[in-house]
Amino acid sequence: MSDIAIPLTVAFALGFAVQQIRLPPLVGYLAAGFILHAFGFEPDPAIDTIADLGVLLLLFGIGLKLKLSTLARPVVWAGTSMHLLASTVVFGLVLTGLGALGAPLVGDLGISEVAIIGFALAFSSTVFAVKALDQFGEGSSLAGSLAIAILVMQDIFAVVFLVVVGSTPSWWAVPVVAGVIVARPLYAWLLSKTGYEELFLLFGLVLAIGIGAGSFDAVGLKADLGALIVGLTLANHPKAKDLSATLLGFKDILLIGFFLSIGLGGLPDLSTLLVAGVILLMLPVKTFGYMAVLSRFRLRARTTWHASITLANFSEFGLIVVAVGVDEGLLDPVWAVVMAVIVAASFAIAAPPNTLRYDLYRRFHDHLLRYERKPLHGDDAIIDPGDPKVLVFGLGRVGSGAYDELEVHDVGGVLGVDRRAEVVEMHRQAGRNAIRGDALDSDFWERVTLHPDIELALLAMSDHRANLEAVRRIRLYLPDIAIGAVASHPDEVAALEELGVDVARNLYEEAGQGLADDAFNAIPGLANHDPHRRT
Repeated sequence: MSDIAIPLTVAFALGFAVQQIRLPPLVGYLAAGFILHAFGFEPDPAIDTIADLGVLLLLFGIGLKLKLSTLARPVVWAGTSMHLLASTVVFGLVLTGLGALGAPLVGDLGISEVAIIGFALAFSSTVFAVKALDQFGEGSSLAGSLAIAILVMQDIFAVVFLVVVGSTPSWWAVPVVAGVIVARPLYAWLLSKTGYEELFLLFGLVLAIGIGAGSFDAVGLKADLGALIVGLTLANHPKAKDLSATLLGFKDILLIGFFLSIGLGGLPDLSTLLVAGVILLMLPVKTFGYMAVLSRFRLRARTTWHASITLANFSEFGLIVVAVGVDEGLLDPVWAVVMAVIVAASFAIAAPPNTLRYDLYRRFHDHLLRYERKPLHGDDAIIDPGDPKVLVFGLGRVGSGAYDELEVHDVGGVLGVDRRAEVVEMHRQAGRNAIRGDALDSDFWERVTLHPDIELALLAMSDHRANLEAVRRIRLYLPDIAIGAVASHPDEVAALEELGVDVARNLYEEAGQGLADDAFNAIPGLANHDPHRRT
């Protein structure tokens, strides 16, 4: 057990340490792997297995959340193709230039080798992106869904490469893939019948690991692709979100093994560090390449910024591409170590900008606006909301309950705001006044026309960081209104109250109706207006 206990303990210690300085714990997990290797700890097959399972569940979860129609959007397939091609060429030229200058490791690279390495460097990390989006509650935003769609398109390019360069799939690949897709009604029926207890979790694991990964691996296809495709087949199922949420904690634990395994792969020598360091200097170029490409599709500066900063890293899929190149004799084995250093270091470098993404956007707002092209795409525009007196941000279960309770009080107009287009449309069809917008987006506040008599804003978003940031934005643009908010833990309630929130309630103690009642009674102007006021 010590082969597992020691790495997990060290990973926790370093993950906790870096969290105290506002870095994602994954940076600590990577550092733990390198430190353990330095002390002679050898890679353990159990950790590799845990890492593989974590990545499988990650891709399965992505599939559950992704709509195939998203991949068909020009900004996704065309934008990904443009950036992937440009990045491959740029990194190829950098490697060629380093070789001409006599840099170590790159002097003897041929055109095919340069192309493979450049192609590997063009990818961004799905693991890092999903963790970053989950941390800031951006997964359902337009920027978040766009970043995930781009990553899936990149994964498709990677799979094509692996099929062409790696081992040839079995002739059974076509019927097996077709069978996995055609069997979707059976998965859907079983998912509907499993309830929400341990059988629900077990069936999710069977779908991702057994049916998806297992069947694809058996016919020579990437197991990761199988998990992704099975998830995609169930993306429209009513219980897809619940299954994704159930697997979330399990997936996060397993992904610790992935980050540990990168560090345990080996320590670099001076030549490896030199080449990796030069390539890492190109990371800002890669990031602003995303900005330049995505802005061509008439997205707002805020959307292109958040999508680009999420993708500002190098990828575990790049590691896979290089590993296949090594296995097929196309690359020297040293490049596997170089790529591991680049990926690990890029995670550490990308973590602070991702943590400070909102602050950086405010600081460079005027400069980033230069990337916008007019007119803006319809999906990224804000409409006139009318003249409500109460705003409800976040139209999930709690937000919807609060909205309906405020309508009962007849407060003079309620407006629901959510950044998910499908959620807004659902509420409009139900007769609610709703618009698409983001409380964290300064562009939203600058473009929306709000009634001067707004008296109350309720924050019902599921992410605590998002609620805290939204409080700051509301105080900046509507300094005199009252604010109510929900949180998941007592310390989060305290943090909201420290920011001056008038009513902060624990989500597990107060549903939307309770939040609305408390907030309503805390505002004399609204309470006096209510003909149905409760005593």
